[in-house]
Amino acid sequence: MDAAPDTAVAPPPGAPARADGRRTRWAEHRRARREELVTAALRAITRRGAGIGMDDLAAEAGTSKTVLYRHFSDKEDLYLAVASRVNRRIVRELRSAVEAAGSPREGLAAIVTTYLRLVEKDPEVYRFVVSHPFLDRPAQRDPVQHLTGVVADETATAITAHLRAAGSTSAATDVLAHGVVAMIRAAADRWISTPDRPDADAVARDLTDLAWGGLATFLDSTRAAPQEDR
Repeated sequence: MDAAPDTAVAPPPGAPARADGRRTRWAEHRRARREELVTAALRAITRRGAGIGMDDLAAEAGTSKTVLYRHFSDKEDLYLAVASRVNRRIVRELRSAVEAAGSPREGLAAIVTTYLRLVEKDPEVYRFVVSHPFLDRPAQRDPVQHLTGVVADETATAITAHLRAAGSTSAATDVLAHGVVAMIRAAADRWISTPDRPDADAVARDLTDLAWGGLATFLDSTRAAPQEDR
């Protein structure tokens, strides 16, 4: 069960200035407790599956819906907090993988492999995030679209830097990167829902080969363009 601090009362409005320290500690406690509940929710989703409801989620987290709603305004707020945590982890690990790459192809392979490994590591959490189970209006507040955009931006930055170093002067790399990421996500969604699916590394190799076939052609064309203009 939850510890007593969850029943604490917030300082009243208009309290003296000397209460600022208490308000700060209260705000920090609430922030930390909210993060703990997100971690507990992720564990519950992993154990019970992406279709878990609020009652079961609270029970698996060792708390109650009353406590959850004390820290999250509604089920959408909880869902968005979980999705935000997942998004931050994906972006952090993608950045780390790309930074270690030494060429455009290695950068692309790092992005594809890292993304698929994260999906494979916890498929129920991935399904939970992409299926928007607690969103009443997913089209208006879809964190998955935000993640896709962030991942595409990271991919574009990495690929553009490598292509520039290889001599490309084209402005189309950002558009191509977003197209590559859309392909990766569509493939990941299909792959994770396929029975007897191959492992992540095998799929990553094939996806990298497929995407690189187009990017390599693009790189060759941008290298050749200045010569054709002479």
